[in-house]
Amino acid sequence: MQNIAGAVALAAIVCSQAKADDARFADFPVYQGDDLELTVCPAGTSFALWSPEAQAARVLIYNTGLNGEPVMTLDMAKGQQGVWRAAVPEQLYGKFYTFQIQYDGRWLDETPGIWAKAAGANGKRAAIIDFDATDPAGWADDKGPAISSITDAVIYEMHHRDFSISPTSGIANKGKFLALTEEGTHSPMGDKTGIDHLKELGITHVHILPSYDYNSVDETNLPANQYNWGYDPWNYNVPEGSYSTNPSDPATRVREMKQMVKSLHDNGIGVVMDVVYNHTANNDDSNFSLTAPGYFYRHRPDGSYSDASGCGNETASERQMMRDYIVNSVLYWAKEYHIDGFRFDLMGIHDIETMNEVAAALKAYNPSIFVYGEGWTAGDSPLPGEQRALKDNAYLMPGVAVFSDDIRDAVKGHYSNAADRGFATGKPGNEETVKIGIVGATAHPQVDYAKGNNSRKPYAAAPTQVINYVSCHDDLTLTDKLAKSMPDATEADRQRAARLAQTIVFTSQGTPFMFAGEEVFRDKKGVHNSYKSPDSINAIDWTLKHDNAEQFAYYKELIRLRREHPAFRMTTTEDVAKHLVFDDVKQPNVISYSLIDHANGDEWKEIKLIFNGSDEPVEVKVPRGRWTVIANDCQINVDGLGTFKGGKAIVVPVSALILAR
Repeated sequence: MQNIAGAVALAAIVCSQAKADDARFADFPVYQGDDLELTVCPAGTSFALWSPEAQAARVLIYNTGLNGEPVMTLDMAKGQQGVWRAAVPEQLYGKFYTFQIQYDGRWLDETPGIWAKAAGANGKRAAIIDFDATDPAGWADDKGPAISSITDAVIYEMHHRDFSISPTSGIANKGKFLALTEEGTHSPMGDKTGIDHLKELGITHVHILPSYDYNSVDETNLPANQYNWGYDPWNYNVPEGSYSTNPSDPATRVREMKQMVKSLHDNGIGVVMDVVYNHTANNDDSNFSLTAPGYFYRHRPDGSYSDASGCGNETASERQMMRDYIVNSVLYWAKEYHIDGFRFDLMGIHDIETMNEVAAALKAYNPSIFVYGEGWTAGDSPLPGEQRALKDNAYLMPGVAVFSDDIRDAVKGHYSNAADRGFATGKPGNEETVKIGIVGATAHPQVDYAKGNNSRKPYAAAPTQVINYVSCHDDLTLTDKLAKSMPDATEADRQRAARLAQTIVFTSQGTPFMFAGEEVFRDKKGVHNSYKSPDSINAIDWTLKHDNAEQFAYYKELIRLRREHPAFRMTTTEDVAKHLVFDDVKQPNVISYSLIDHANGDEWKEIKLIFNGSDEPVEVKVPRGRWTVIANDCQINVDGLGTFKGGKAIVVPVSALILAR
């Protein structure tokens, strides 16, 4: 880190120039070659650094990833388009390096560069490794699951440490990439854990919280058991060292992350990477700032960092080199690590054009890759609202999906008020907003958006643009939310509410998303922002799978229902409007609708779904005919629980009735 005086000096420089940012940076040269940072070939090792305003630049070569003096210093020569270059006629495998630029008459701190792809412990120095040597056996033929649409995915959001760190996981490589390579692991009660649990549950993709090299965990002191979600980026293109078995060996983290991906792929599960290009862990001493001061960030009129991320800064995706960086970075992860999807943190900070380019580039590389993100910001931004990749602008980003806060808050109660209830917990008035979620936020003749709680107009051009969920790593888990909003209810009653909530999510148009461990009724002891809480708060206790076996069985069968029946996975607004018909129901906290005429090619001609979120049984009329009961009274079986001839149907409190014919 640079000293305080140095940081103040650099801040003053940036601030003094920030008022003219747009004009100044508009004149910066753009370089779109693919050789920035490092190239190793038979002829030797070459370095390239884009730094248009640097007065001088150099590369420092080290024998170690931490400590020690440089064994070689290479002065760089400035070439075209703001790129500085240096080379040596030997392959420097096994060495480490940093860049350093002279700016405004002084040398700034060293940086591994913004394009480092391997690094030593804590990511302070980039590493020179042979990436081909990190490939697991069979890597050349490795592929994730092929899907025709994002709506075919069932996404399971997990954190490496949460999923495996508990002694009850039965996993040897606890908290590591390799945890997801271990098969045959069990809880003390004999229930499947780890990757076998994921296969048993039936999800299609794991969404793993940040796996790039982040700043908050000291990789040289892992016995300290530090915890963090990882939303503090340091090296965007390097795997996080604390998830490897040896953070000091740059090749180990690369190899083990690839082993994890291949293991999941071999078991039919895709990998979604959580990416955080909207801000960096540090400001003046970030790798971006130490490479091209000021360029990669937005600033306020007074020169201070704008902060739509709520984390101290925000990046400027509308500037060409930042836009290209984001696009090329996700492509790198897709190509080198075979990543199957990307979730963008605070995507509303990015501009629409950048997100469209991201989606187009990834789809061109692999049609099964999908992109989704948070369609909001954590604060205001200088970027005009009409240019932001916000939820309300989703229709302008046809290849990108956004999270539905509509269905989230309407089903369980508002996220910001722990005591607030929703449709599934008996609060009337949320019916129309739940219906917005059911139709995937698309235009539907029977949905009145004027009555929506969060959105007043359809924002999705197709159901492929919506991620439906009731909880994630942020805010209270569903288990904790129900405990706080239903304090006098029994745990059995709260589990009924959870089943109803998730039944709404998993049968709605769009893509279902669930938080890891909720299938076993996992909680976080009421902590809503557990980003650095200890394992005692965050770890999944796998004995819960035994204790809540019926809850797990319900989730498993619910996922099976969705995966086996394409009626729940329509891909166009027209099909949803044509094949999804709501019934005219007057009772509060009751929604009834049908998926008709073999929707989306489904073998069932009609599926009737009735949701009762009230604490009283309700009577609903069902057309006469031979119906198979799929779900009733918080039980579900895709093969049928029995038959029903139609007529008056009684739906018990806090439950879903699903019929098919």
